[in-house]
Amino acid sequence: MAVTQRRGRRIMMTPTELDAFLTAAHTCRVATAGPDGRPHVSALWYVWDGRALWLYSLTRSRRWADLLRDPRLAVVVDDGREYGELRGAELSGTAVPVGEAPRRGAACHELAAPERLFAAKYFGLDAMPHDGRHAWLRLAPETVVSWDFRKLPAAGGR
Repeated sequence: MAVTQRRGRRIMMTPTELDAFLTAAHTCRVATAGPDGRPHVSALWYVWDGRALWLYSLTRSRRWADLLRDPRLAVVVDDGREYGELRGAELSGTAVPVGEAPRRGAACHELAAPERLFAAKYFGLDAMPHDGRHAWLRLAPETVVSWDFRKLPAAGGR
């Protein structure tokens, strides 16, 4: 993953911090482009495997249709309420569908780890329950920008 951040290096997350943050956070916002070029943003659950963001999307959604037509996307994961607590990351690149769509549980070696992580994170299970309505998208980010305002000096504030 290429870190393309030039500005704000003082508040960017280290690779270890970024990995821990993306692993622990629960919800991301996915931005796609509609047929007319207008942006569409939606919240989604995901897992991070240390190299890629795995998005579990409804196949009958505007997001899925947008990405089949134009696989470019941007994802934001963020946290914090007060200014000095804000932190997050923007990852962008190309979405790649992986496995069957919709997912019904057919063997797919590439999905073994993401499904194990997802089942534990969101359902407290050892194995992924398949509903025949969702499918997997993998985003191996081409660019990453991160921020952690907790690194700002307390007097610096805004």
